[in-house]
Formats: sequence, C-alpha cells, structure tokens
Amino acid sequence: MTKDLVRDSWVRIDEWLREKAPRTFATLGPPADHEEIAAAEEELGVTFPPDLVASLLRHNGALDGAEAFRFSTHDRLLSVSEIVGDTRFMRSIAEDLNEEEAEHYWIDAYLKFGSYGVTADGLTIDCRRGQDSYGAIGRFFDETGTDFGRADSLGAYLADLADQLEGGRDGGAVTFNGRLFWEWAGPPGPDWGSADDPLPRPDELLPELDLSCRPTDVLHVGFLDGLEELGALLAVLPREQVAKAARKQLRRVAVETGLNKYPEVRSALDALDRGESPPRPEQTDPLALRLRTVIVQANTHRDAPRRWAAEKMVHGIWGSPHRSVCESASIRARLTVDWRTDLHADLGNPPLPSIPDDRFWGTLANPAIDSSWHAAQYAQDQD
Repeated sequence: MTKDLVRDSWVRIDEWLREKAPRTFATLGPPADHEEIAAAEEELGVTFPPDLVASLLRHNGALDGAEAFRFSTHDRLLSVSEIVGDTRFMRSIAEDLNEEEAEHYWIDAYLKFGSYGVTADGLTIDCRRGQDSYGAIGRFFDETGTDFGRADSLGAYLADLADQLEGGRDGGAVTFNGRLFWEWAGPPGPDWGSADDPLPRPDELLPELDLSCRPTDVLHVGFLDGLEELGALLAVLPREQVAKAARKQLRRVAVETGLNKYPEVRSALDALDRGESPPRPEQTDPLALRLRTVIVQANTHRDAPRRWAAEKMVHGIWGSPHRSVCESASIRARLTVDWRTDLHADLGNPPLPSIPDDRFWGTLANPAIDSSWHAAQYAQDQD
C-alpha cells in the first residue's frame, strides 16, 4: 500500500536528518490528530488522499523559519491548519476563473501541502476522488498555474525525496551547521584563454572597470543578511580576520574561474598574500587591461561566473573586505556546493552565532556595516 511507502519513506528521511541535519529535523512537527484532519476535510469539502493522511500522522508540518524542513523544491511542509489556510487562499484567487482556465490554474479539489512562502508557489495534491489522478503530486506556480506529473502519489514523492537525501550532494542535499540545504552547483564551463594571450592596446575599446572602491567603504547589512549565520559571523569578527578570509576567498574564485592563470591576476593576489597593497591601477594598466579583456571574452563565451569574477576582482583587491567576501561567496555558490564550509574554514572555523534577527542587526555596532535602518527600527520598537 502506498501509505506504507509514506511511513517507510519518512523513517528514512527522519533517520537521515537526525544524523546529518539535526537542526532541520527538529523543525518537523509531531503527528496530527485524526480529528483535526477530519475537520479540515469537512471544512474544505474534500477527502484527503490516504498518503496525505499518513504523512500528516507522521509530521504535522514543519515550523516556519530559516531552519525549516523543506522539500527539494524549497517548499516547506505544511501543517493541517496551514493546508486549510493556503488552500482557501488559492481558491480565493482562482474564484473568478472560468472552468477551462481553472483546470490549468487551480480548482477547488486541489490542496497545497508545501509552501514556498515568498510567493503563492507550492506543492499540490489532487483530491478528485474517482479520477485516475487522485493523490497525484504537482506544483503550483504563480505565473503558469498547476503542473502535475511530479509523482503519482505522495508515497512515491517521499520515496524519491529519501533517495535524494541518501544520495547526498549528488541528490542536491548539502548540510552545514546542522542544517539541510538543497543546492546544485553547475559544472564548470570549458576552459578558454591562455596565460600567453597578449594584452590589448591601451586605446582598444573595452568596458571600463569600477575603480572607485575603497577599503573603508561601508557595506549595507543586506549583503550579509542573506548569508545567515555566516553573515552574522562576518559582522562581529575583527576586520583583519575578515580581510584574511577575503584574500583566501578571492584566490579560490580566481582558481575556480581560471583567472589565476593570468600573470597579472596572480601577481596581484600574491602581493595581497604577502600583506602588500598593490597600487591602484589605471584603466590602461596591465591588470586592468587583462580584467577588461576577460569580461569581453566571457561575454562571448557566455561564461557568467568568469565575467563576475573579473568584475569583482577589483573590489577584492582594493575594496572593503566585507564586500569582497560577500561577492566571492555569491560567485562560488554557482561553482561549488561547499562554499559555506569553505568560507567558514577561511574565517578560521570559529563558533557560529545564531541566524541573525532584527535585534541582532539593530544592536550591531560595526563601523564597516551600515545597519542604520535596523537600528532605527529596533529603537522604535523599544519605545
């Protein structure tokens, strides 16, 4: 029976999370009550497929928040009450559709059991009894409607999820600091360019670099907030420790994107490692010409990571170390699923703080970070 597949799959999922991502496991709710499920069915006027009932009797959703258990689609598992609320909302936005439009967008017999949160997107299950599609799993997208074909049943969907988890990074399951992340790094593009490629003439028409950055530039807190506990760590560590990590991160980016093979780039990074500050170039200096050329070539090869690396190299060498770390992390997230672990190592593997909240940013006192908006909001909340 498929409900047995639900039970067996949740056993596998729970065991994997308990061992490898205990903070994520801790967000899974306790079993729902039969009475609560029956009340939800009556309120919505549908019969929950047996697999959905079996799943709710294992875990009644997952607590909301950054640490929440999410499917590989990044949708959080919903509780019975949240299924009712989200499904009612979906019905309200589809109530003016005609029958043909609703069939492809949303009909009353669909339920949402997983929510993306930021938008109305989420995982859906078909509750049309008597239809071959009863119990089938789909996903709703704001712009295109409901697309089924994910799995014939929730049991099969959860079994696939367990396979993904047990496959580790090959299945997209990455862990860091006791949490589960779903990430896939793109394969590196084909190598191009040579260390022997001649530099262009100084008067050749090339995009100019932004050379206005300074080490004293203040970074807006929004750049760090997206890094969660790593962002909080960057905000409280001594500046020299952040600068050291910025140099290591910049070297990783250069190696992973192929920029390290160019002598102009390598020489500048070597100088940073020696504690020297390379002189700020003009647009026609060798390093600037090399980076400007790489940008043009990367556009030709449609190699976005290498283009970004060439554009941001300037900030890493002459700009704020906090900004450099953030930009390197953004580039490396496209290249490796280990970018969080690498960044933590480059910072010296200190204990990680909690995921920052408004109070953390509102009380932060770091002149390198602009948290003035949060400080004002926090002060207002305390009045």
